Amino acid sequence: MVDFKKRGPTFSNPAGNKNMSVRMTSDDVRKGLTTEAIKRAIHESLLYLQARFPAVATRNDCYLALAYAVRDRLLHRWLRAAQTYYEKASRTVCYLSAEFLLGPQLRNNMINLDIEDQVRQAVEEMGLDLNGLLEQEEEPGLGNGGLGRLAACYMDSLATLEIPAIGYGIRYEFGIFDQEIRDGWQVEVTDKWLHLGNPWEILRPEIAFNVKFGGYTEAGCDEQGHFRVRWIPDRVVKGIAYDTPLVGYKVNTANFLRLWKAEACESFDFQSFNIGDYYGAVDEKVFSENITKVLYPNDEPAAGKQLRLEQQYFFVSCALQDMIRIYLQREKTLDHFHIKYAAQLNDTHPSIAVAELMRLLVDEHRMSWDQAWEITRQTFAYTNHTLLPEALEKWPLPLFGRLLPRHLEIIYEINRRFLDEVRLKDPGDEGRAARLSVIDEAGERYLRMAHLACVGSHKINGVAKLHTELLKQDVLRDFYELWPERFLNITNGVTPRRFLILINPRLVKLITRRIGDGWMKNLDELKRLGPLADAPDFKAEWRQLKHEVKCDLASQIRQRVGAVVNPDSMFDIQVKRFHEYKRQHLNVLHIITLFNRIKKNPNIEVTPRTFIFGGKAAPGYYMAKLIIKLIHSVADRVNHDPDVSGRLKVVFFPDFNVKNGQRIYPAADLSEQISTAGKEASGTGNMKFALNGALTIGTLDGANIEILEEVGAGQFFMFGLTAEEVLHLKRKGYRPWEYYDSNPSLREAIDLIRSGFFSNGDTKLFEPLVNSLLYQDEYMLSADYQSYIDCQDKVSQAYRNQEEWSKMSILTVSRMGKFSSDRSIREYCKKIWRAEPVHIQLE
Repeated sequence: MVDFKKRGPTFSNPAGNKNMSVRMTSDDVRKGLTTEAIKRAIHESLLYLQARFPAVATRNDCYLALAYAVRDRLLHRWLRAAQTYYEKASRTVCYLSAEFLLGPQLRNNMINLDIEDQVRQAVEEMGLDLNGLLEQEEEPGLGNGGLGRLAACYMDSLATLEIPAIGYGIRYEFGIFDQEIRDGWQVEVTDKWLHLGNPWEILRPEIAFNVKFGGYTEAGCDEQGHFRVRWIPDRVVKGIAYDTPLVGYKVNTANFLRLWKAEACESFDFQSFNIGDYYGAVDEKVFSENITKVLYPNDEPAAGKQLRLEQQYFFVSCALQDMIRIYLQREKTLDHFHIKYAAQLNDTHPSIAVAELMRLLVDEHRMSWDQAWEITRQTFAYTNHTLLPEALEKWPLPLFGRLLPRHLEIIYEINRRFLDEVRLKDPGDEGRAARLSVIDEAGERYLRMAHLACVGSHKINGVAKLHTELLKQDVLRDFYELWPERFLNITNGVTPRRFLILINPRLVKLITRRIGDGWMKNLDELKRLGPLADAPDFKAEWRQLKHEVKCDLASQIRQRVGAVVNPDSMFDIQVKRFHEYKRQHLNVLHIITLFNRIKKNPNIEVTPRTFIFGGKAAPGYYMAKLIIKLIHSVADRVNHDPDVSGRLKVVFFPDFNVKNGQRIYPAADLSEQISTAGKEASGTGNMKFALNGALTIGTLDGANIEILEEVGAGQFFMFGLTAEEVLHLKRKGYRPWEYYDSNPSLREAIDLIRSGFFSNGDTKLFEPLVNSLLYQDEYMLSADYQSYIDCQDKVSQAYRNQEEWSKMSILTVSRMGKFSSDRSIREYCKKIWRAEPVHIQLE
C-alpha cells in the first residue's frame, strides 16, 4: 500500500471544509480549477473509477485518481474544441507518425492547464506526496528517439497555437525496450507500459476499420462502363482507436492523439475449440494483434520486414479511413478533402499513405484517377529526417506485392505517369528517369518509399538548413532539380513547456522574476536576459541554481548506478541514441587521452570532469552495443585509479528516455553534439541542453550550425571537418591509419584499447571496434580527433573561470528563442499547411 505521510490520507474531508456544508456541483468536481474542486475530484475518482477506499489505496490507485481528476479538465476543453471544429468545418492538420514519444503526461497537463499549484496544495492537504505520485507514472515508450519526441513537441505546439490537429500513430503494446546493464552490456527488457493501466487514453470501440492484407485483385468495368479494380484479400485485421487528449499551454484548445490497436475481426474460432484445437481457436487473434505488439520489430529476418511493413500500412489505412469518416459527417462528396485536411508524413514510415489514399478514392469512392491524384498530392506534405541511405526505406517488390497487391498496381501506375512527365522534361535522359523512379530496378527490385513520398506530396522539407541543402545537393537532388518550388527548410524545435518549464523550475523562477512570464509562450523574449549576463548578482544566482540541479542529478546517479559524483566538477554529458555516426566513441577517446596524460604526469593540472553517457542501441546493432560496453569498461578502470580520483569520473545512466532526460538536461555544463558533419539531420537534444544553460561542443552538423549562428561563436566550442570537407576527403581517399601513425596521442589511446587494458587482458573483445577505426573509420573519428582534443582543452580552460562560464551560459539561454517548436509550427502553418488558429471559448 502507498506510503502516506505520517498523518495519513485525509480523503474523508476532500473539500477541506470543516463542516462540509458547502455544496459542490458535479460541474465543479469535473471542471473546477480550485484546490477544493480538485480534492473532491481526486476523492471521487478513487471511489467511483478505482473502486477503492482510502485505507487500502495503493500509490498507483492514488496516482490514477489524480490523473483522472486532471483528465476531466482536459476532456472539458477537448469536447468544446471538437464541437467548435465541427461547427466551423475547420481545416485540420493530421500528423502521421510511426512514433510519438510523449513522455509522462501528468505534470505536463497540470502545467498546461495552469493548475500545478492547486494540485500540489490539494494533494498535500490530502496527506499524499505529489512527487511520489509523479514518479508512479509509466512512460509510454512509443518511439525510438528524436523522431517521436519531435512529433510530441509538435502536438504540444499545435494545441498551444490553437491549430486544429490530430496525431495518428500506433498503440504499441510494448514500446521501446527498457535498458538494463549487465556486466557492461546492454540487455533489452520488455517495456510493459500498460501493465498498471493508462488513465490518459480513451478507448473508442465504435471507431474501427478493416485493414486488408494479401490476396489478389480482379479488374473489370462497373455499371457505367468505368474501369474498376477489386481487391480480394486473404486476411483482414480490425483497427481500434484509442484517443489521448493533448491540451495547449494556458489556452482552451485540446487536440488529440489517435493511436490504433490491431485486433482480429473474429477473435475466437468455436469450431476449432469444439474439436479440441484450443491453440487454433485463437490463432487469428494472436496473428492480428502481433501487428501492434511491439515498436520496431527486428527487421533483419524476412518475417520482421513483413511485420514492419504491416505496421506502417495498418496505421496509415486506419488514419485515412478515419479522416474520410470525419469529413463525410458534414460533406456528401470527397471533392474538397484536401481543403479540409493537411496531412504531414513524418519521415518515410507513413509514405504508403500516398498509394492508400489513391486506393480509397479510386476504388472505394469511385473517383477518377486524375481528380484523386490532384487531391492526394494537395493533401500530403513530406518531412525528410535522414541523410543516411540505409534509413531511406526500401521494400523488396516481391514482399510488397505479396502483402499489398493492389497498392503495387497503383504505385506502378503512379510511377508510369510520373516517368512520362520526367521524360517530357528531359527527353533521352534515361539515367535521370532511373534515378527518379519510385522503383529501383538495379539488382533486386525495390520500392523506394522516399521517392513515393516526394512524388505524392506538394511540399518536401528538411529539418535544418544544412540538412535541407544536402537533400537538394545529394539525397534528393534530381527531385529538387525537377521541382525546386516544392523544397523548403523548417528547422526543428522543442517545446519550452516540457523542456524548460517542467524540468527546470528553479531556472524558470529566476528568469520569470527578472523578465516576467511572457517568454513561456514567446521564447524570443528570453533575449531580455542578455543584459543580465554581466550582472554579478544574477550570475551568482545562476551558478547556485545550476549547482543545486547538479546535486539532484548526482543523487539520482547514486541511486541508479551506485556511483558518487562531484557536483563541483564539470558535468560533460552525451545522451542520445547510440549510433556510430553520433560518435560516442570519439568522446571515449578523449577520456582515454586525459587518462593517459594523468598517468604520464600525475601532477598535471586537469579540470575535474564527470562524463555522463546515456542512450540505447538498437537490439541488432552490435557495434553500437560494443561502444556501450567500452564505456563501462573504461569507466571501471578510470573510476578505480587512484591517480585519477577526484579529477575524472565516467558514468552511464541506464534506460535513457524522456523521464530520465528531464533529470539530465538541466544539470549539464557541457553538451556533446559531435556527430560527423553531414550525418545528423537536425538533432533536438542540442536544443534541450542549450535551453537549460549548457554550452555546446559540436561539429558543424545539423542544427548545431544554427545554434552557433544564434548564440554566437563565443558561446559555442566548434571543432572538426565541415560536411564539404568530409566529402572532399572521402573522394580524395581517406586513410585513417595515417592519422593513427602520425598522432602519438591517438595511437596511444587506440593501442590501450587494443592491448586489453580495459578488458581484463582480452585483446579480442574490442577488436571489431579498433579495426573499424583503423581500416574503415566511416565516420572519420581519426580525422577529427586532434581538433576535438584541442577544443576540449579550450573547454577545460574556460570552465576554470566560473564568472565567464556563467555569462556564456546566460547568453546561450537568452538566444535560444528560435528553437521553440512554436516557431517551427508557425512556419509549417504558413508555408505548407495553410492552417489558421481557431479560438476555443468555453461555455
